[in-house]
Amino acid sequence: MSDDAPVPSRTTGAGARVTRALDLRHVQLGRAVLAALAAIMVTFSPDHSAAVGLAVFSGWAIATALVLLIGAWLAFPRERRAGAVLLGVLTLVAGMATGIPGLRSTALFFVVVIVWALAAGLAELVAGMRLRRRAGADDVARRDEGRDGILIGALTLALGVGLLLVNPAYSLEYVIAEAGRSFTLTGITIGVGLFGGYAAVIAVFLGIAGFSPRRPTAADAVPSGESA
Repeated sequence: MSDDAPVPSRTTGAGARVTRALDLRHVQLGRAVLAALAAIMVTFSPDHSAAVGLAVFSGWAIATALVLLIGAWLAFPRERRAGAVLLGVLTLVAGMATGIPGLRSTALFFVVVIVWALAAGLAELVAGMRLRRRAGADDVARRDEGRDGILIGALTLALGVGLLLVNPAYSLEYVIAEAGRSFTLTGITIGVGLFGGYAAVIAVFLGIAGFSPRRPTAADAVPSGESA
């Protein structure tokens, strides 16, 4: 491992340095991969019905929640676990609520995804703002982490607001002469498309954030008198 990429660690009461199994970049990359898979499934699926949209959302939400909850324990220090745990719980509940095939409907898609987007977006936005405010001027790593949380939270809130502007009962018949057939644009088609677009955007952003070089935080620094 190069000198400019130190292994995240924590110091125990006895003064020994303990290496954490994961760090923030692993959580970000895990979320990025899952979001990319969701975006691909929505993009390349010819069916943008409520059943397909909720199936993709449910699988993505449950898997993302597991990444967040596991990451909260393995990648974050105790004082910063609350935000990841809250976000993980909100996402897990949304995924489980949409995981029963017999209950999937257009109304369920809009209600659950909107409520989740507004609640989870606000939680991540507030957590990012608090982390950025509490970080010292020279604590670049935590300020960057707070910035990432603010942006992802804002994008999630934007998804919720965008879905609120879509009429679930909307339906438009149109004809494409070159294809020689008519098509129907519905509210659920727009809603599932918005979720797919959101997943694609956060996949790119989290991927970039995960691969970006980071400076060690003050908590990761080894005390000058610490023994090996």
